Amino acid sequence: MTLTGLNFIGLDHSGQGSETFQAVNPADQSLLETHFKSATPDEVERAVSKADEAFLPYRMKSNEERASFLEAIADEILNFGDELIQRCMLETALPEARLTGERGRTVNQLKLFADVVREGSWVDARIDTAIPGRQPVPKPDLRYMQIPLGPAGIFGASNFPLAFSVAGGDTASALAAGCPVVVKAHPLHPGTSEIVAKAILKAAVKSNMPDGVFSLLQGVSNQVGMDVVKHPKITAIGFTGSFKGGKAIFDAANQREIPIPVFAEMGSSNPVFILPGALKEWGEKIASGITNSVTLGVGQFCTSPGLIITKKSDEADAFLNNLQNNIAAIPAGTMLSGRIKDDYITGLQKLETIPGIEKTADGRLSEKDNQVSACVYTTDYKTFQSHDKLDEEIFGPSTLLVNVSGKEEMLTIAGKLQGHLTATIHGSEQEFAAYEELIRILERKVGRLIFNGYPTGVEVCSSMMHGGPYPASTSSQSTSVGTAAIYRFSRPVCYQDFPDAMLPNELKEGNPLGIQRMVNQHVKQA
Repeated sequence: MTLTGLNFIGLDHSGQGSETFQAVNPADQSLLETHFKSATPDEVERAVSKADEAFLPYRMKSNEERASFLEAIADEILNFGDELIQRCMLETALPEARLTGERGRTVNQLKLFADVVREGSWVDARIDTAIPGRQPVPKPDLRYMQIPLGPAGIFGASNFPLAFSVAGGDTASALAAGCPVVVKAHPLHPGTSEIVAKAILKAAVKSNMPDGVFSLLQGVSNQVGMDVVKHPKITAIGFTGSFKGGKAIFDAANQREIPIPVFAEMGSSNPVFILPGALKEWGEKIASGITNSVTLGVGQFCTSPGLIITKKSDEADAFLNNLQNNIAAIPAGTMLSGRIKDDYITGLQKLETIPGIEKTADGRLSEKDNQVSACVYTTDYKTFQSHDKLDEEIFGPSTLLVNVSGKEEMLTIAGKLQGHLTATIHGSEQEFAAYEELIRILERKVGRLIFNGYPTGVEVCSSMMHGGPYPASTSSQSTSVGTAAIYRFSRPVCYQDFPDAMLPNELKEGNPLGIQRMVNQHVKQA
């Protein structure tokens, strides 16, 4: 398939602008052949206006129609076969097996949201029937449900070119809620983005969806994305990426005449607390698991464990020795771009200027331009407490181990943490009761708590929470993974004393959709 290099304004192809760019192969820094057109302000305007025009007809589609659309997107992505995977490999240098698995995750989460839409109870229907004779004031008939917000702006992520990109979780959950989507493709993988956009648009045509339900905008500069954020007809933003990028989008959205919600997932160092009993019983196993987690995908995961806290002991020394030996054996890996590599090196250099922080292990080195080595740093409690933001993410395959003297210092470090996506506790069953306070502290700091496991690997399911207090995300009440992600793109509306015929089907007296609802404080099944 020949790539067009154009922007997709609904079903129209457009290339108005003179600014072009090319994808870069991270493995050898070569330019890939297609020239992509950066979207102009007029193209942004047209894409958002089309999305706004599509909103009402799209939200009026039945649950079955929207569910079938999501399933059709999944099918069309699979129909591109190896072509999609091969292009993605060229643009990311990620291995075929990783990308094949990520495509499977992308397809499965589309199908999962299709199930959510088809089943229908996500709207959280609540009904309190009228009591006309109530004294001293009659009680009205009140009916509540979630409805879609409107056109959503979605930003593709650099590190997940499929699962957090054009047809990723943000797009899937917005479409499931009933919101048309305008995607700003990530400039590191524009060809991959175009192929997936074609799959979505093919599905839209086959499913008889309104023109404008989906658009794709390309561009290297931040201006294209900011034009989407600031457009008055955009009602919400989904973003996965750096703190700098997410904060800029959040600020811009809140400076609009009418502010809108920004659901930005901005990374985390995902602290790991290893209790003494765990070090004694299975320290070597934990060292192996953390090594794999730190270096997975060359550390380019938002859930990579970049901070480890242990109590100083012989067992802790043995653990560190095992971790260092494991890291030293890891080959250098190719990062997603030269800029990401430079940011990683800069972060490490900044860390190395702090007195009391020591680099104790390096992975195998490489002469290739875009490859980096994994590494381990160590420090003590006093140094960690004396310097702010040592729990900030360094995006790449490194981790900082902090030695503490005992439980109280461990609790103090936990209390000092910023917001993170995850925190992990390794401990024996006997220790958990003694460290309950640590659990209570970490509950306030993270979106997901993990016991005797590793933070990398985010299951796509109804009970997943992928988010956390600021600065891990801009909305600690929401998740970007799992079925609850649909609520980012909806809001509640209450209908008072409406005639039954005028109510949404979800709230009508006879429950024509057969969904679970709360009626007069009692949950009722279909």
